[in-house]
Amino acid sequence: MKTYRDHYFLKAKRENYPARSVYKLKEIAKRFPIFKKGMRVLDLGAAPGSWSLGAAEFVGEGGSILGADIQDTNTSFPANVTFMREDVFTRSEDFAAELARRAPFHVVMSDMAPNTTGHRGTDQARSALLYEEALEVARQYLIHGGSFIVKVFMGPDVHPFVKAMRQSFASVKSFKPQSSRSESMETFYVGLGFKGLPPHDPGGESENREKIDSPS
Repeated sequence: MKTYRDHYFLKAKRENYPARSVYKLKEIAKRFPIFKKGMRVLDLGAAPGSWSLGAAEFVGEGGSILGADIQDTNTSFPANVTFMREDVFTRSEDFAAELARRAPFHVVMSDMAPNTTGHRGTDQARSALLYEEALEVARQYLIHGGSFIVKVFMGPDVHPFVKAMRQSFASVKSFKPQSSRSESMETFYVGLGFKGLPPHDPGGESENREKIDSPS
């Protein structure tokens, strides 16, 4: 695999982040009013840990981050970050219990990406499985009024996915950070103002879902 030693790669090394992806999250956070002190955040596809570290800075010591990934990481996290090695598709009892204990989350974010094959159609289809599952997790565990950040590989599955997002969020925006490589297929979608499950969902929106608080 080619090693990219570009500006953001070197910047991450200097600033002690495990990956350059943290600057994508920082750009997203600067563009959209998502994070506040004291928030609870769920980070899907967290390894090696840059997004969890970035989010921990945004929410402060009074906030908390729960990160999960099928890969492990050696990153040293601050006290407000918990990392669990988990598969989002087959959540263990321990992880499900931790999700239930911490929920609802103010932010669910997913930087999940498939192992790429170099075949555009295959990589897009694999990406779709991940971002669709991330949306289902967000619908289950987000607080009313909360936010959702998700990475997608652009392709034919994106349009129906964005339509599905719009059923659950007051506003849906696309954003391509400057720190994304120009040749990358990735784009980020941001859902703001979680409204609950779509009206056709038999589960409906829980009447006793906690109203969004206003951490300062």
